[in-house]
Amino acid sequence: MELISTHFIKTQDVGYHGNLFGGVMLAWLDEAAAAFAAQVADTPRMVTKHIGGLTFEKPCRPGQIIKIYGEVIKIGKTSLALSIEARRHSVYNGTQRTVVKTQMTFVRIDGDGEAIPISERVRQKYRNQKDFT
Repeated sequence: MELISTHFIKTQDVGYHGNLFGGVMLAWLDEAAAAFAAQVADTPRMVTKHIGGLTFEKPCRPGQIIKIYGEVIKIGKTSLALSIEARRHSVYNGTQRTVVKTQMTFVRIDGDGEAIPISERVRQKYRNQKDFT
């Protein structure tokens, strides 16, 4: 997996119990994954189609760092699927603990918001790297 985003947890990011608010984490995941999808597909016109189920495995508190990693798992005609993982990073010893994992799907769109094909060059690049269809 490739590092695609890093976030510092601030007090304004936490909920009533002192942990990172789930909605903030979802926004971070969506933004990081969308930017990664745009980078992969060589176009800024990528929109979120689906976010898979996720479970928050570890609490996150203010002052901690969250690193988000992504990996392409499939490229279709107009969409691509990513595996996304957020990890709590310790600045003290460099260890990381997985906080949440999910899969997300993004679709390439035209100016009217209609799905259009991802370029064959991009599809070929990933077909050569992995066994994509």
